[in-house]
Amino acid sequence: MSTRDENWLALYRLMLVVRESDRVIGGIDGHWHPALGEEAAIAGCYHGLRADDVVAPHYRGMLAASYARGADLRRLFAGLDGRATGHTRGRYRSDVCGPFEVGVIGLYSGALGPPIEYATGAALAARLDGKGAVALAVFGDGSASRGNFHEAVNLGAVLRLPVVFVCQNNQYAISTPAAAERGGSIVDRAPGYGIPGVRVDGNDVVAMHEAVQAAIARARAGGGPTLLEAFTYRLGGHMSADPAPYRSKDEVDEWARRDPIALHEARLAAEGILDAQGAARLKQEVETEVAQAMAQAREDPMPGPEVLGIDRVFAGA
Repeated sequence: MSTRDENWLALYRLMLVVRESDRVIGGIDGHWHPALGEEAAIAGCYHGLRADDVVAPHYRGMLAASYARGADLRRLFAGLDGRATGHTRGRYRSDVCGPFEVGVIGLYSGALGPPIEYATGAALAARLDGKGAVALAVFGDGSASRGNFHEAVNLGAVLRLPVVFVCQNNQYAISTPAAAERGGSIVDRAPGYGIPGVRVDGNDVVAMHEAVQAAIARARAGGGPTLLEAFTYRLGGHMSADPAPYRSKDEVDEWARRDPIALHEARLAAEGILDAQGAARLKQEVETEVAQAMAQAREDPMPGPEVLGIDRVFAGA
């Protein structure tokens, strides 16, 4: 099998993990932020990075970023369920805590916007370290309307830092449509900073992956930042418990016809890489992996007083 085919299969599998994890977690956590419909934008970002690269993911994709970087799925689920075996030892039950040890910076502030700055700071550290690492900042269209966005992108451009900015534009900031929160396209801001801006079909995982990899290669070679806008759509609610009454059925149905997993399945079949039987087997494999990880995580112990005392919140080891 060629390297291209292996990458395309890996992207498909990662999208399946994202979707199945969403389904399982959404059944126990009404505050979970599902990525239904955005799997291509997410998987395309995090597959194929170097081990020393640093990512500051969007909260809608944090688990996928951590998993793609080598984090243990059981431990990620344990953290979501408040277990002592999670990355914060049960102190912070949320979907926004990635493990430092695999190069993931979580949304520890609890506010949107700061991760863009975290990644820019990591890029400055990488520049000083001189080993060629790159930082990746992924954020939503709502965060692109905050001041953090301007400050981080401007600094990255001025210092030509090895950072890639990816706006995961699902067209809604919770219930606010994009047209009501900003003027113009996000990617059109790039020339004002003197950096390239590229709009990508966020439902095409191959196009997404190739655009991110090209921007990373440019940053690693000293070319500075790139601003990517992944145009996609959130098929589900903002949270698992959100029925999303602010959207029309016709709008959702139109985007559902461009399901990123179905689109990539068709590509794999057309290229002779994976037939329907192979796809079914891979889906079953992923379902089993996710189910076992969740079952094991829910058997893990809850934190005791010795863990919950005033000490450091985040455990790297």
